[in-house]
Amino acid sequence: MDLAQRRGMPGLAFPEQYLERLAAELTERFAGVFSAETIERYVLESYTSILRASTVRAHVAVRTARFATDRLTALAQAKGAIERPVPEVLFVCEQNAGRSQMAAVLTNHLGAGRVHVRSAGSSPSGELNPAVVAAIAELGLDLSEEFPKPLTDDVVQAADVVITMGCGDACAIYPGKRYEDWELDDPAGLDLEGVRRVRDDIRARVETLLGELASAAP
Repeated sequence: MDLAQRRGMPGLAFPEQYLERLAAELTERFAGVFSAETIERYVLESYTSILRASTVRAHVAVRTARFATDRLTALAQAKGAIERPVPEVLFVCEQNAGRSQMAAVLTNHLGAGRVHVRSAGSSPSGELNPAVVAAIAELGLDLSEEFPKPLTDDVVQAADVVITMGCGDACAIYPGKRYEDWELDDPAGLDLEGVRRVRDDIRARVETLLGELASAAP
């Protein structure tokens, strides 16, 4: 059944043409890796997840495209269809609106291309914590293009290192991966000074992680 025939699916209001176009683009991009049916399913699932969590509907289309593309890339990496030239690090917290987002942007910045980073939430919120955005901006870093994303199995499979932050056993356990849990205060409800302390704690942990990954590299 194609996307245009799924008008009755919960969570889908009017985006059939956009989703069909996105699925066609991704089918071409991942030709030889995934079937059109697999890509269509991923696009629909990604759209529904983003729509459910998003508080700003104007961003749903762009976020759906980014989320679906990243999930398919992660799945292709896990299958060995796409190379992983650098270690893959996944940060997971509950809302993906504070701790994991700060860890991801700091790792991207400090890693300078030596790692690839993803983040996700076990129960993602609608938007990023404004105090977190402000605390990161003080370092000259930008979270304006980021958004909370639900945790999916494909990004866990693609990761070499999985860092959890107060989300319990939300991640599936796969052999051969490094798992850590960072005990950090939740920025939700903290004032800006409190968020700064969490940010600086994360930065120190990220620096340690990057050093360990560099030491372990061939």
